Amino acid sequence: MSGLCSRVLVIEDEALVGMLLEDMLQDIGCEHVELVPRFAEGMQAAENGDFDLAVLDVNLDGVSSFPIADRLIDRNIPLVFATGYGSVGMDPRYAHIPTLQKPFFFSDLEQIVRRALAAD
Repeated sequence: MSGLCSRVLVIEDEALVGMLLEDMLQDIGCEHVELVPRFAEGMQAAENGDFDLAVLDVNLDGVSSFPIADRLIDRNIPLVFATGYGSVGMDPRYAHIPTLQKPFFFSDLEQIVRRALAAD
């Protein structure tokens, strides 16, 4: 399968989870995945990058990624939250954003990516 999306931004502070997301996204047809591990680089990418989709860890080494999500929303870039907490404890302002519960399976990621892209 190819061509699901051209460019995906993944903001994830856990290296192994980030690499797993990168591999899985490429396997479901996302052609280029940019992996960013820290808030500052994530915000810069969200402000300046050209992405079809973003996958954000909610907690980046103790810092909330919600300001990055706000910037992506302002730029009309679809996004998915990834968190070990699931949708429980999420800020209600983001209830409409698909949330991927860690740990996840390939099929979970594929389904939520398709949902996020279809909502765009």
